[in-house]
Amino acid sequence: MSNPQFDVTAIGNAIVDVLAQSDDAFLAKHQLPKGAMNLIDAATAERLYADMGPGKEASGGSAGNTIAGIAALGGHAAYIGKVAKDQLGDVFTHDLRAVGVAYDTPPLVGGLPTARSLILVTPDAQRTMQTFLGATTQLGPEDVNMQYITGCKVLYLEGYLWDQPRAKEAMRNAAIAAQKAGVKVSFTLSDSFCVARYRAEFLELVDKHIDILFANEHEILSLYEVESFDDALQKVRGHCEIAALTRSEKGSVVIKGDEVHVIDAVPGVKVVDTTGAGDAYAAGFLYGYTQGLDLATCGRLGGAMAAQVISQYGPRAEVKDVKALAAKVLG
Repeated sequence: MSNPQFDVTAIGNAIVDVLAQSDDAFLAKHQLPKGAMNLIDAATAERLYADMGPGKEASGGSAGNTIAGIAALGGHAAYIGKVAKDQLGDVFTHDLRAVGVAYDTPPLVGGLPTARSLILVTPDAQRTMQTFLGATTQLGPEDVNMQYITGCKVLYLEGYLWDQPRAKEAMRNAAIAAQKAGVKVSFTLSDSFCVARYRAEFLELVDKHIDILFANEHEILSLYEVESFDDALQKVRGHCEIAALTRSEKGSVVIKGDEVHVIDAVPGVKVVDTTGAGDAYAAGFLYGYTQGLDLATCGRLGGAMAAQVISQYGPRAEVKDVKALAAKVLG
């Protein structure tokens, strides 16, 4: 598209996060796999919520966090995701629009409530997510605004959403439409457990439809079923144009064909909460990419965004903080 309306359009699970501090004993009591995202039903969500400590509500969802970060950096962004017409749905909608994101997916009236993720943050800053998907399960092809898809530079898809058959269909349709329109398609693997559930489908998706892949070290090792990061690099190199791979305290590696950029982690960061770190990295990277910056700079901006998020409580940084770090990284 010669004059795209948006830098990035994202499709994801529209979720309100409830964050609370926890400990390993609580995780053991409820048999929760530490550091993973598990899907739960309404009854389990109510039981855990009643037993967890005081929580902080914040609009979240992986792709929602990324698209909010892009908008905070000054990018033009759009989002597609399903909430219910209820209080949490209104909160989610307000929060996205307040940072300048175009969002007009029709809310679900009646039936399931807006999704929520109960995020338990342990003293080592690991986050364990128990997610009730609620209204997000009703996202289907009819909810996709194709003008948002064909009218952007990059389409961003969230692996978590693959759990829902109709949402999967919506994302496949969007990816195909984007490719036909000359739009780059990006995808985040989201979680190693998610990769394990859909490895064959993800491999096919990456090979046929994805231009830019985001993954952390555990996810990329799981995708290709290899033991070493170097082996994973060699595998992914031939299956998508660009791979941006995060490695926690080791920083990140960005590859494009024979081009390899090793990005150091931001030094001296006190880790408070890792919730949203990968989402923030993708936000910084995609903002830089859509502004025409080189891949190394995109990786540095992604790393700076992630560092900002993990040094605070919650998945989204304040706009003023984002603006300040962008000015520091970009000069």
